[in-house]
Amino acid sequence: MQSNEKRAAYQSFIETVRAVLEDEKHPVTKMATIACLGKQHLPTYFWVGFYCMVEGELVVGPYQGSLGCLRIALGRGVCGASAAQRKTLVVEDVHAFADHIACDAASNSEIVVPILNKQGELLGVFDVDSTEFGSFDAIDQEFLEALMNEHFSDCDRLRRSMARDGHNLAVAIREAQSKSS
Repeated sequence: MQSNEKRAAYQSFIETVRAVLEDEKHPVTKMATIACLGKQHLPTYFWVGFYCMVEGELVVGPYQGSLGCLRIALGRGVCGASAAQRKTLVVEDVHAFADHIACDAASNSEIVVPILNKQGELLGVFDVDSTEFGSFDAIDQEFLEALMNEHFSDCDRLRRSMARDGHNLAVAIREAQSKSS
């Protein structure tokens, strides 16, 4: 995709996100909507979604695409490295990235944007994968960082609600596993 086409696609994506999420406060609703609209507006997006910090690890949140990794330790893979470093990582070839976690072998490039609130607390990461090598660049970084800042910098609820929901989900999973044993 040419630079001008990419910028136009991002501008359309962001304008649509703003229109749909006007007055919306719930962080999970925001995440689900951003993932859905990102997948619809940007043709290079193979997998797009969120990982939320829950009890010291990244736990999959709303996403669009094939099955995502359910949990990622800080420092592991592109998502864990981005979270640990608290900086956006643009990876042209994920297969060459040390400690890459292959959630789906079709993924060839990736961008991960950390989500920080105004207090500097890590809330999670926004992860986008592409089947194309070298799909992401400074344009993607610029727009995605601005989007995350616009929708989550004032958000403390994401951390609290994901910690609560993550705990409740973990309890439900343990109960289901014990019943199937």
